[in-house]
Amino acid sequence: MIYFYRIISKICPAAGSADGKGVKNMSEEVKSTINGIRRLVLIVDDEHINRRVLGKIIEKDYDVIYAENGKDAMEQIRKREKTLSMILLDLIMPEMDGYEVLALLHDDPNLSRIPVIVLTSERTAEVKSLQLGAADFIPKPYDMPEVILARVRRSIELAEDNSIINATENDTLTGLYTKDFFFQHGRRYDQYYPDNPMDAAVLNVNRFHLVNELHGRLFGDTIISAIAGQINRVLDETDGIACRSDADTFYIYMAHRDNYEPVLNRIMSELNSIAGHTRLSVRMGVYMNVDKAADIETRFDRAAVACNSLRGNYTTGCSVYDDKMHQKELYSEKLIGDMDTGVEEKQFKVYYQPKYDIRGVDPLLCSAEALIRWQHPDYGLVGPGAFVPLFEENGLVKKLDHYVWREAAAQIKAWKEKFGVTMPVSVNVSRVDISDPGFEKEITDIVEEFGIDPSEYLLEITESAYTDNSEEIIETVNRLREKGFRVEMDDFGSGYSSLNMLASLPIDALKLDMAFIRKIGQNDKDLRMVQLMIDIAEFMQIPVVAEGVETKEQYDLLKKAGCDIIQGYYFSKPVPPEEFEKFIEDRINHTL
Repeated sequence: MIYFYRIISKICPAAGSADGKGVKNMSEEVKSTINGIRRLVLIVDDEHINRRVLGKIIEKDYDVIYAENGKDAMEQIRKREKTLSMILLDLIMPEMDGYEVLALLHDDPNLSRIPVIVLTSERTAEVKSLQLGAADFIPKPYDMPEVILARVRRSIELAEDNSIINATENDTLTGLYTKDFFFQHGRRYDQYYPDNPMDAAVLNVNRFHLVNELHGRLFGDTIISAIAGQINRVLDETDGIACRSDADTFYIYMAHRDNYEPVLNRIMSELNSIAGHTRLSVRMGVYMNVDKAADIETRFDRAAVACNSLRGNYTTGCSVYDDKMHQKELYSEKLIGDMDTGVEEKQFKVYYQPKYDIRGVDPLLCSAEALIRWQHPDYGLVGPGAFVPLFEENGLVKKLDHYVWREAAAQIKAWKEKFGVTMPVSVNVSRVDISDPGFEKEITDIVEEFGIDPSEYLLEITESAYTDNSEEIIETVNRLREKGFRVEMDDFGSGYSSLNMLASLPIDALKLDMAFIRKIGQNDKDLRMVQLMIDIAEFMQIPVVAEGVETKEQYDLLKKAGCDIIQGYYFSKPVPPEEFEKFIEDRINHTL
């Protein structure tokens, strides 16, 4: 870490501004905001006459205190470390000489910020003094007062500039770089050392927000500081820099190593020593031997991909970005980039899965759910699991939903005209959709445009959407139901609705989370849970829809439990509209 820092100091003296203008602007700000405040200067010299002469020169602009040897000087410095702006230091003194004072200041982070001008008549002393951190020199004898004042003023201004830069450059809690400065330093290092193999690592604390909520922010800050301390210890042993990117995320750019488990073990050992009974874990994603043709932000994006691949995985703490992840990234980016063209060219195909009313002796087709597929020109038929989560992350899902809504409304109209019967179709409404102020008007305009009745157009809204912003959504749903729309609560059982809340929700059907359906034939617990949800729906006097039904056993258990409507592969997978028409024809023939 020390070696890397010295390199950065040499190649980036004006950190924060590639052209140096940032430093100039900061200097002007210092002048304007501290103008009129007299800085404190310490003069250290064992000869009384030298102290008085130098003091006389600068006392017009500065408050001055004196020390006659190094030992006395260190006592004064430690007493006034927060207010001292400058030290004028003679080198040759009894008890403790100037070199010893420089060494002590250099090694103390709290004191090294104070600029030191060395007083000497020996040119040979300059190199050693610079190595120990001296800012400038004033030659003896003191026969040029204007030059002395100018050097003192400039050294103080530069030190204050650096103090402002460091305050902006470092995270206040951890002392690590801020994200912007971290990237700047990383780019500079690559410029000067392009052949050094480097790794990009992203470290994240699992479920850190709960740590803060349960134990308080002070405890959370202790955890973050402890992680930063261990990262610094690792970097003391190798070339590298680190930053705190977000509240619980760290970026590390360091010389390549083959194994990061020891790094994680050191961090976890430290956390376990201070966490007590609190269970903590961290995950790390590493992009090894980074491709320096990619910009530094991209390198850490790749490390973040590896880190995020461990979400919910507590068996391993480290993941390495590899070609498989890279190909998945390229695939995802391709899908995102092709989305607009896919909508414009109608590459997205709406499939329909039948729903059957099973309350009678024989199952009877009663409606369908609209489900999206993508007939991609390069990848063939792509399922929603590959692209819907991507579009949700990137804010594109609304455009896709609107496309499905229109296609489904057009299909309802087409089947009505062709068969003379109404086939209700349900469409999914995301949390993003229903929170949109324009949602209600858009959905109403669609049914009016295609000349269908709102009761033929079912809206499926997830349980989590109700619990996220219940008052606003309840108002919207009430207005839609007044207009004739029917609303199903989708994925019921996956959220956190209370019975009291359910009693007040405006819904026309409960659609059970398919995770319960998969297990009802495997154990009594899940079957009893399904029975309980069916009883709740019966109490609310609304039908229950079970999706994901695949076997005869599941069908029989649900029918016996009192389920009303079933959807799933037991009857049919989602099919294109022309294939779905055979179900409509069977329904017509059944009623004749």
